[in-house]
Amino acid sequence: MTVWTDLTGLEFSVSSVDVDGIPTRSLRAGSGPPLVFLHGTSGHLDGFSRNIAAHAEHFTVHAIDMLGHGYTGKPDRPYTIPAYVEHLLGYLDACGVDRAHLAGQSLGGWVAAWAAAEHPDRVRSLSLLAPGGTVAKPEVMDQIRTSTLAAVENSDPIGTRRRIEWLMADPETSVTDELVAIRHAIYQQPEMKQNVGNILVLQDMDVRTQNLMTEERLGRIQAPTLVVWTAEDPTSTIAEGHFWADSIPGARFEMIEDAGHWPHYEQPERFNALHLEFLRSTLD
Repeated sequence: MTVWTDLTGLEFSVSSVDVDGIPTRSLRAGSGPPLVFLHGTSGHLDGFSRNIAAHAEHFTVHAIDMLGHGYTGKPDRPYTIPAYVEHLLGYLDACGVDRAHLAGQSLGGWVAAWAAAEHPDRVRSLSLLAPGGTVAKPEVMDQIRTSTLAAVENSDPIGTRRRIEWLMADPETSVTDELVAIRHAIYQQPEMKQNVGNILVLQDMDVRTQNLMTEERLGRIQAPTLVVWTAEDPTSTIAEGHFWADSIPGARFEMIEDAGHWPHYEQPERFNALHLEFLRSTLD
């Protein structure tokens, strides 16, 4: 399977959207209520290639490279959670979207949840796919920092492969040469090498602590919420997933087996069916 295979037969466009002076890479497809996919730390929109076509049958899908990531602009300032949220809302404004369904994985889930708590009028529903942001674990933070730096600073794609393999339950099957090549090209951009520290600022204990999703902030989320967790996530525990779901009023908790930190990518058929059923329930 390749990204092009995933998107075969689908009408879509990839463009750069001006978000307050920041060129923002965006893939758009389908029609219907707007749905925005948000990736994880040092990720990019291509990670949702296995989900876009199924969702585009019912929604206008927006998959974006977040602030400082992928082929989106990389201003030289720390990328804190409020900065990501400001960029996300600016993207919605630039596209003329008042309210959107948000589906965020890892860092993307953290950003989406913060947006839902602080700007409830902009979020129609919230889907959190192995989200980060409720705890600060030094060993995980160090792994993210060191593996990302090794991949970005090394011209050999082996570091990029190791960075992605760490996230998967079955790396031999899930980590394709194409996925490695796409991310390695992103990592080799001069702007990425210069600003990777701004991406990794959330792995600094003081900064991370100031940006955590607290129980109080989670309790302010009003949007219908789906929390998707896995049993083989190297970054977190099942207890953390239940904390998310228990802290958000009315949230639904679902487990996806045989997946690591990318449940939507490793188990796309299971995730797509589950997610679309949830989204349809929010439209009733």
